[in-house]
Amino acid sequence: MYFFKKIIFILAASLTATGCSGKGSGVKDWMKGSAKPRILSTTAQVGDLVSEIGGERIATWVLIQGDLDPHSYELVKGDDEKFFRADCIFYNGLGLEHGASLSSILRSSDKAVPIGEKIAAAQPDRILKKGEVVDPHIWMDISLWKGAIDPIVENLSAVDPEGASYYQTRGIALAAKMDQTHEEVLELLHRVPASKRYLITSHDAFRYFARSYLSEPGESDWAKRFTAPEGLAPDGQLNPYDIQRIIDFLREKKVSVLFPESNVSRDSIRKIASAGKELGLEIRVCSEPLYGDSTSGLSYLEMMRKNGDVISRYLP
Repeated sequence: MYFFKKIIFILAASLTATGCSGKGSGVKDWMKGSAKPRILSTTAQVGDLVSEIGGERIATWVLIQGDLDPHSYELVKGDDEKFFRADCIFYNGLGLEHGASLSSILRSSDKAVPIGEKIAAAQPDRILKKGEVVDPHIWMDISLWKGAIDPIVENLSAVDPEGASYYQTRGIALAAKMDQTHEEVLELLHRVPASKRYLITSHDAFRYFARSYLSEPGESDWAKRFTAPEGLAPDGQLNPYDIQRIIDFLREKKVSVLFPESNVSRDSIRKIASAGKELGLEIRVCSEPLYGDSTSGLSYLEMMRKNGDVISRYLP
């Protein structure tokens, strides 16, 4: 609490001296006084659902823009003002936003709502771990990410009680849209023979995706269908063990394509492709990226449909 009060004090002084510090007319408009509740989301995957539910009754802004890495994002000039002015803050949680400055302000703010923790409390059996670390990429399973709707509706209604029925109605409509897209992606990928449904991407962002969309019904060892050279947070530090592990997977599963991600360096999969070719394996890097930590300007459901489309076309 002391940390957050200190931020408010510093912010008040800076506003008096320099005015609004946000860059671009969009964020400046968002931070201006408005009759609409100002809602801040850390990631596009969160912000897209907030926007769908909040509609015209709210003013929304996404903190982590473009292809920036949400795992390592640190606060930059003007971010503290966004937190100060927001009426409600939604974030992924489950350790995704673990940059020290961002994590600290989220933990200290009583306006911040951790979507991931809300979903985990409601559906603990569906949350994945890698070792002892919780996998935060829950949006990669649409049916699981749908669990974000209730806490968003609840907290928007708390900020704007007069809009409660509006938010509830839009939340129901969004849930139906998410159910439909989930079934579309599932059907699309299950047109690919089960023997071909093995995936290698840049980092471990697709474990929920593999469990939901690549595995067979009731398959207990679904984890065999996916691997990646880098861990839950991409760091670009590839060692010979990682390369050998992926080469072994390529050979065992007879996989010939590696999928890059839109906001992750392709160096790791290029090294693997090169090493594989030296061993006589036919390996190619897909020319179209997948979308994991970043939507790259797509809506959330567009991103998930795009992932399904690209994987279904390149795996067979």
